[in-house]
Amino acid sequence: MRQGLVRALGGAAILALVVGAAGCNSGSDNDGGGGSSGGGKNCGYKIAFMGALTGSAANLGINIEQGYELAIKQYNEKNGADCIQVAKFDTQGDPAVAPGVARQAVSDPKVIGVVGLPFSGESEAAGPILNDAKIPNISPAATNPTLSTHGWTYFHRAVATDKNQGPAAAAYIQDVLKPQKVFVADDQSAYGSGLAEAVKAKLGPMVVATDKTSADGKQTDFSAIVQKIISSGATVFFYGGYYTNAGLIRKQLTAAGWKGTMVGGDGVKDPGFAKAAGNAAAAGTVVTCPCAPASEAGGTFVADYKQTWNQDAGTYSDVAYDATNIFLKGIDEGNTTPEKMNEFLKTVEYTGVANTYKFTDTGELDPQYLKVWAFKFDASGVDQPVQQIKLTS
Repeated sequence: MRQGLVRALGGAAILALVVGAAGCNSGSDNDGGGGSSGGGKNCGYKIAFMGALTGSAANLGINIEQGYELAIKQYNEKNGADCIQVAKFDTQGDPAVAPGVARQAVSDPKVIGVVGLPFSGESEAAGPILNDAKIPNISPAATNPTLSTHGWTYFHRAVATDKNQGPAAAAYIQDVLKPQKVFVADDQSAYGSGLAEAVKAKLGPMVVATDKTSADGKQTDFSAIVQKIISSGATVFFYGGYYTNAGLIRKQLTAAGWKGTMVGGDGVKDPGFAKAAGNAAAAGTVVTCPCAPASEAGGTFVADYKQTWNQDAGTYSDVAYDATNIFLKGIDEGNTTPEKMNEFLKTVEYTGVANTYKFTDTGELDPQYLKVWAFKFDASGVDQPVQQIKLTS
């Protein structure tokens, strides 16, 4: 039972803030463009965010947290201040930290759902704790396919996996970039290595060499891999990993005179990549994401996000907003225990601002709603949508 779990912090720096938004009127049902509805009768519960708010890849976690918090803010504006409470738990994106944070979250009996975890490694580490505590969770971003193979009955994923993203990235490389030689590397994380393996499997003999960067995310000197890429004769370099390392590699490749195209996955789709690389070096880099452009999200989401946070929505902000609104819809319909909420998630089909969501019996997004897009960084350091990539079975 959840009350029986040990409250172990594991040395982590845990951020558990409870925030309420102002407002006090009820509303009618909404299609996902401005929050959920209800008369405020089901108040006093918490939907938690769990993910990186600090650490080397914190930008991706913050994007997601802000989408999550916006949904609750809008809900409370219709249903009463503090109706549903915000509870934020910082994992630092670290698989060693996430279990302690998860134990902290599930020890709170008011938590009836979790938006998170964003990263695959931390999801792998903390998933058993959430499942054993019977806390339903929706990840807006973790893409390693194995997460749904552990028999976790409270796990749900709101995006496609790397079984889709990897082949889609490889298809873009083959069909658009058309190189003769490709170099593939990864950061040894559950996410990065899984994505790189999927790309290699699809590209086959086109991949002429591979390598790995440091697993701790603290490496700054990539001269060895830079020389290997140049020596391989590859004109495309695919990197499975996160934006900071990717940016530093791109910067050092440019400094060494390499003229090829770098390609990455959704972990690279962040302004932090261009910041680390420099805008000029980042320009032309292609990244894939199992997400649609946040700038094209429906309803009033784009404007509402900008007004609330004074910045544009980032990668997965809109998906997190939708995931939160799914939980809020469940609360509106009287699913105010974790067990009832989990039953609700088994049958819900919800159209939000980013996508439509329906979950399979393993918690995966229904295949009809899977999507992968390609984006390209421009000279100003912004990743611009290029095209939706057709998925093949």
